[in-house]
Amino acid sequence: MAVSERRAERKREILQATRALFDERGVRDAQIEDIARAVGINRAIIYRHFSGKEELFAETLVGYLQELDHTLADADDPTADPEARLATITSTFLDFGSSLPAFVDCAQALLRRRGEELMDEVSQRVMIDLGVAMTSCLNHAVEILEAGIATGQFKVRDPHLLANIYYTQALGVLNLATLQLSVREENPGLPTVDAVPFDEVKSLTLLSVVSMARGPRDAAD
Repeated sequence: MAVSERRAERKREILQATRALFDERGVRDAQIEDIARAVGINRAIIYRHFSGKEELFAETLVGYLQELDHTLADADDPTADPEARLATITSTFLDFGSSLPAFVDCAQALLRRRGEELMDEVSQRVMIDLGVAMTSCLNHAVEILEAGIATGQFKVRDPHLLANIYYTQALGVLNLATLQLSVREENPGLPTVDAVPFDEVKSLTLLSVVSMARGPRDAAD
């Protein structure tokens, strides 16, 4: 096996071990030492393949996003009504994140970084891979929004921007569902917490997503 092939294989092994640990323990509890141990290498070797922890996490997120892309494609029916399609892929996204909380943690961990900071810590090649994987997922929503605009059902100025809002909003909703606690004021000055039924949160999110796509006209009705 050539040196380049061995290097590529070792990189795949590191990414597979990272993904397995993320899914098993969560992002916060997956340490570089654990990943190296799972592959049977010294942690220093990991840094020969990745510039740092952020780049390793970014490449692992690429794998999650590629899987999400295929999942959304399988769920969507291009012949269906745009509103139904939008609700379907939103529901599919939420189910995907609910079944893979490490994906949500990984995505949010990178979103919390300022763009210029991330660019300094992650190579251009990985940033391109991440951008391609994200846009592939977002384009499912963009295509549906554009179909709804064409039929007059949706009133959206920038489908790409709204698709990005959907993505970050859904991650926040999934974070709430994982936390399993919502806050309300039971009596003046006395907050209390409630459980968070995932199905109810999901239903409200679907209503919100479709409402945003319909645009301001519904607000005046």
